[in-house]
Amino acid sequence: MFENTYITQRIQKANALREQDLNPYTNALTRTMSNAAFLQRYAHLLESTFDTNAQKVDSGDGDSALDNAPTLANSAKDSRIVDEKSGHSRSFFSKSGLSSDWQGSYLSGNDCSQSRRIHDLSLQAKSTDQAEMPTESVVGRVKFIRIMGKACFIKIQDESAILQAYLSKNELSEQEFFIVKKLLEVGDIVNITGYAFVTKTGELSIHANAFTILTKAIIPLPEKFHGLTDIEARYRQRYVDLIMNPGVKETFILRSRIVALVRRFFEEKGFLEVETPMLHPIPGGANAKPFVTHHNALGVDRYLRIAPELYLKRLIVGGFEAVFELNRNFRNEGMDHSHNPEFSMIEFYWAYHTYKDLITLTQEFFTYLLEKLQLPTQLPWGDTEVDFSKWSTLSYKDSLRTIGNIPESALENAKSLESYLAQKGVKLESNLSYGKLQDAAFSEFVESKLINPTFITQYPIDISPLARRNDEDPSIADRFELFIGGKEIANGFSELNDPIDQYERFLAQVRQKDAGDEEAQYMDEDFVTALGYGMPPTAGQGIGIDRLVMLLTNNKSIKDVLLFPAMKPQAKGTDLESSQDLKE
Repeated sequence: MFENTYITQRIQKANALREQDLNPYTNALTRTMSNAAFLQRYAHLLESTFDTNAQKVDSGDGDSALDNAPTLANSAKDSRIVDEKSGHSRSFFSKSGLSSDWQGSYLSGNDCSQSRRIHDLSLQAKSTDQAEMPTESVVGRVKFIRIMGKACFIKIQDESAILQAYLSKNELSEQEFFIVKKLLEVGDIVNITGYAFVTKTGELSIHANAFTILTKAIIPLPEKFHGLTDIEARYRQRYVDLIMNPGVKETFILRSRIVALVRRFFEEKGFLEVETPMLHPIPGGANAKPFVTHHNALGVDRYLRIAPELYLKRLIVGGFEAVFELNRNFRNEGMDHSHNPEFSMIEFYWAYHTYKDLITLTQEFFTYLLEKLQLPTQLPWGDTEVDFSKWSTLSYKDSLRTIGNIPESALENAKSLESYLAQKGVKLESNLSYGKLQDAAFSEFVESKLINPTFITQYPIDISPLARRNDEDPSIADRFELFIGGKEIANGFSELNDPIDQYERFLAQVRQKDAGDEEAQYMDEDFVTALGYGMPPTAGQGIGIDRLVMLLTNNKSIKDVLLFPAMKPQAKGTDLESSQDLKE
């Protein structure tokens, strides 16, 4: 597993630490603050005014220059400057992150080039100023190293920020500096103790008095991580993706904020968060093929839940009037850019309300999210944009006519629609009901065109087995789905609370399953029994969290908003090799 040349060399360096009685995976550390807190606390040093007539040190030999660094008068109090000379003058760490100059060095790892002369120019107003500077201790992963003679600059990154550190033979112990020069590598996690100062190029840094390798990384970081032939490497090794690409981490930080705001919105509306089983004796709540497992203690099969709906409605029967659950669902179906077999969703149920109330609530929900996240009403979405100031509502059949451009004659009945779809080259299963034919037509000709927020209402009843029938037209359901960016984001309806009707619909689902429909629902007699005790008029809705995050972060692939998306099995023994492919 560890036969790769690069890895072998790093293991040797880890062993070299052990030979010096140092644990390359030690827990002996101190940390007084995060990197971001350090940069914030000592930001005032950047505002100091430096003597423009500071003495220049003859470049000479890199080592001798450091040995002979003079003390300069008329300096800013509590500040220290190190000159990082190069062929051209510029700040190496810009507001947007690593500049191209730093990136080149960081990507190549240790660079012992003497092209940069480091001069330790101590600018002290008083000889006691350095002693008066507070001592801080920080940690982080090494992202850049430049060693020159008796000094070294590194950049370390913790969760909060990247911080530059200056390590000098004059301040570190002989052992510590030996480790810096000979054993330290990009990717290692270190602990640095020292004081704040500002380099001559204007970068706030920490001047090290003590240095420790906390964790020795034996697998080198890749030199490149974008533009790979095998882009799936980013998903397979998400931990490396997070190390190398700050933007990826920002996406998941935003995801966490979105989830927190979703929860807060419903709590503020008076909903109670509950937890229901993940292992179901009967899969239900949606039309989907379930995952099957076995419960050894009970000696029975169980199903990973495809939806929490039927349990949440049992709670409404029991007397709760507003409940929600934010958790995982599992559907044993295909994968594409918007489907993952394991996904997050919020489902909520609201007694004494209808689907029309849900439409109003959903608009409030998105307004709340955009406001709290400080996002504009016009959000980019691929090569277009979504305008959250333009909401619309359209019936299912009207969408087929006006958006799908399906002629009225083709929508008269199942036979005419099946013939039309066949002429258009739409692949269909045999013996589809009229509602499922409409669903096929909608998926083919309508869905991808619904970019701005659109509520599609009045769904066919035979593809809505848990929704309430419309009083005026029993062939349709009091149901809607919300589409944004060409994808379904939410599904809601007035709940069916007639136990007889529910039982008959379950029987119809069972017949469909017997005919070969693996996604048809099972008979759930206990749920019918619950309805028999009486469920008040209730509205219920589900919102897909993953697709919501995709929408708000402008990510077209669900894999980009899942920390660990489902992936095809990888050939045995290729994980470490793939790391080296990235490096080379």
